[in-house]
Amino acid sequence: MSRARQPPLVTGISPNEGISWTKVTIRGENLGTGPTDLIGLTICGHNCLLTAEWMSASKIVCRVGQAKNDKGDIIVTTKSGGKGTSTVSFKLLKPEKIGILDQSAVWVDEMNYYDMRTDRNKGIPPLSLRPANPLGIEIDKGRFPQKDLESLCPGMSADFTSENFSAAWYLIENHSTTSFDQLKTAVVNLKKQANKKNEGSLAYVKGGLSTFFEAQDALSAIHQKLEADGTEKVEGSMTQKLENVLNRASNTADTLFQEVLGRKDKADSTRNALNVLQRFKFLFNLPLNIERNIQKGDYDVVINDYEKAKSLFGKTEVQVFKKYYAEVETRIEALRELLLDKLLETPSTLHDQKRYIRYLSDLHAPGDPAWQCIGAQHQWILQLMHNCKESYVKEQKGSNALLHSPMLDLDSDVRPSPIGHLSQTASLKRGSSFQSGRDDAWRYKAPQQVVFVEKLTKLVVSQLPNFWKLWVSYVNGSLFSETAEKSGQMERSKKNARQRQNDFKKMIQEVMHSLVKLIRGALLPFSLREGELRQYGGWEMKSELSGQWLTHIIQTVRLSSESLTALEIPNDMLQIIQDLILDLRVRCIIVTLQHTAEDIKRLAEKEDWVVDNEGLTSLPSQFEQCIIHSLQSLKTVLDCKPGEASVFQQQKTQEDVCQLSIGIMQGFIDCLEQLSTKPDGDIDTSHLSVDVSSPDLFGSIHEESSLSSEQRLLIALSNCRYLERHTFLNIAEHFEKHGFQGVDKITQVSMESLKELDQRLFEMYIEFKADPIVGSLEPGIYAGYFDWKDCLIPTGVRNYLKEALVNIIAVHAEVFTISKDLVPRVMSRVVEAVSEELSRLMQCVSSFSKNGALQAKLEICALRDTVAIYLTPESKSSFKQALEALPQLSSGTDRKLLEELLNKFKSSMHLQLTCFQASSSAMMKT
Repeated sequence: MSRARQPPLVTGISPNEGISWTKVTIRGENLGTGPTDLIGLTICGHNCLLTAEWMSASKIVCRVGQAKNDKGDIIVTTKSGGKGTSTVSFKLLKPEKIGILDQSAVWVDEMNYYDMRTDRNKGIPPLSLRPANPLGIEIDKGRFPQKDLESLCPGMSADFTSENFSAAWYLIENHSTTSFDQLKTAVVNLKKQANKKNEGSLAYVKGGLSTFFEAQDALSAIHQKLEADGTEKVEGSMTQKLENVLNRASNTADTLFQEVLGRKDKADSTRNALNVLQRFKFLFNLPLNIERNIQKGDYDVVINDYEKAKSLFGKTEVQVFKKYYAEVETRIEALRELLLDKLLETPSTLHDQKRYIRYLSDLHAPGDPAWQCIGAQHQWILQLMHNCKESYVKEQKGSNALLHSPMLDLDSDVRPSPIGHLSQTASLKRGSSFQSGRDDAWRYKAPQQVVFVEKLTKLVVSQLPNFWKLWVSYVNGSLFSETAEKSGQMERSKKNARQRQNDFKKMIQEVMHSLVKLIRGALLPFSLREGELRQYGGWEMKSELSGQWLTHIIQTVRLSSESLTALEIPNDMLQIIQDLILDLRVRCIIVTLQHTAEDIKRLAEKEDWVVDNEGLTSLPSQFEQCIIHSLQSLKTVLDCKPGEASVFQQQKTQEDVCQLSIGIMQGFIDCLEQLSTKPDGDIDTSHLSVDVSSPDLFGSIHEESSLSSEQRLLIALSNCRYLERHTFLNIAEHFEKHGFQGVDKITQVSMESLKELDQRLFEMYIEFKADPIVGSLEPGIYAGYFDWKDCLIPTGVRNYLKEALVNIIAVHAEVFTISKDLVPRVMSRVVEAVSEELSRLMQCVSSFSKNGALQAKLEICALRDTVAIYLTPESKSSFKQALEALPQLSSGTDRKLLEELLNKFKSSMHLQLTCFQASSSAMMKT
């Protein structure tokens, strides 16, 4: 089908090359009937329709976009003609990057710079003038190549501001097609611009015309004077005038400064007199000033005044001065006594202690105030620690109602916060052990010993840093001022400090021993001797603290140890605290495991006999979770902090923990045995339930409201199987993860006990189920006076065997209801017992008739083929012995009859025997 119009055809484009956004004119044929007919325009693959302006059917104007291709066709698309073609192409040039000093075709018009701040035009310095069009006529750039211009004018430039400016190059490049008349106009424009520059230069001169005229008149007068009088006369006159001027200036200066110099002399004399008076006035007023400054606490002022008076009047012979100076000494002695009392006063801050020591040093107090302060602080800290113990012991004995059980768990939102560490500018501060706002509730719930340890450690950690820093300052001499250093007192003090190092070490050790023994007396009284227990004990130990409270105390003591270590106290002094932490950790582990063992024993009360799809109750999971929770609570205790030793480093601890762990496992095994062997009346079956969503669970559990002893045995066997394959192995991994020693022994002993229990329960269940079936075989075989020697031709399997199979099927159903995995194990043992009894009965028959042998073989084969999936080597051997005891079938007729009767039996009891056809069941060794 032909179109109404021919497709567009582009035959020309101007210019045919350029950079992006170059304006081009497109010419051709059938370029559209109007602006609305133009629906597409691409140049070098870029859509330029937005900038296209339709002029006519043969002309379109647009701008080139940022095309990807360097060269391409111009394609026009119209509604009437469709997509067109092109006979020309456009070359897209890449724009050149212009540097700071590179010449560019862009001219910046700087002729008139408009200042927005002053709202007026400003002139631009001549060097910055770069007019866009210096000739003032239209620029028409030619198409001369740049290389040709460079070869025509070598070493020249078209920049008119350049030193190598070439007018010829500029005219060829910018005005190659300009007419002669326009060039004449350009000459006129240049002349006008030159006149403007000259006028601008004159403008600077117009403002100073009067100055120029005065200078001109002066120069003319001097010139005329020189011509009339001669040069020598003029020079002499000028010299004389200059001398006169200098003399008058000197006289005037003397007159002006005479009064000032006089006032200065008078002021100097007055100042000297006042200084002399002030020197004696200071001494006369000094006793009163000392009293006033002492009352205000300005001890620095008193010391400075005393030093000054001592240097001025300490060796005076004037009686008046001696009298007043003696009064000053009396006041200073009283100040020494006052400062010493304040220094030994407790409690006090380290800042105040250093200040008073410095004051006493500057006042040359007798003795060693710094050491006296250290001794007082030591005794005060010891007294605080013992008072703290006495107050809590008294409170415990006086108000037992405030105490709660040590087994009480900590609230989930009550957690000890770390003790604050030392800072460089302030003494150590310790944060509250629990969240603010919970202090009252925590103190109400916590045992008294826990609160005491919190308070005691907080007391030591808050007081010992100041005590230690005071000693460090005493050793390095930073307690004393420059006055003490000059007087040699600092050196004497350092010497005293070196001599008293052992004494101070004993003080620190005494504080550490008191702290540790007070904590031992509250938590580990058995670790103290009888004499120490009377001094540091006294607590009423009705029951031992739980592992949770011991963990909290360990964390508290650890934080205290870290804070004291930050003081750079030698490790040998803090080793006693590490020993305490180790004993607390060991005790916490022992107590936690003991409580865990008690909790495990009580798990039997929580058994609800709810069976899941795998035949398990919640008891194994509860057991595992109980142990995991116990080990998680011990994680912080088992982890070793820097400087701590492993809790399992002692052989006795390893043995105790191993025995306790074995006891926990054995306790749960005993719990299982207790549950599985309980009389019916001792079991609470009121909340017995099964997973009704499983189609495999049916039978007696679903129908009856109570469990039989056989069902309890099956559930216990299922739990034992799961414990052996999963739970005990998981627990062993957790023991190893937490660093327990002897895990192999724990696992081995536990597995042996569990297997013994499993075997006992299994034998008990087999006895319950197999014995009735086995016992019914012999009476069933010989019912109705049956005789193997005289019997009729077999017509099928007799009822006794069918009854035995039904009983076996009942056992299968009962086991399958509880646990599918137990079916092969139980059925194999039942089949073994039945096959063994059947073999014994066949071997006891003295002789068989032909029909009797056929009947016996039919029944043996029927039973063997039915339970074939559960045959074991033992049961196969029994069936083989039973068949070997029978006469062999000689005729084919008998064998055919045997096969027909077997098929008839299997067909008639197909539905009942379906449970024996599960090919996926796995055999389990008994």
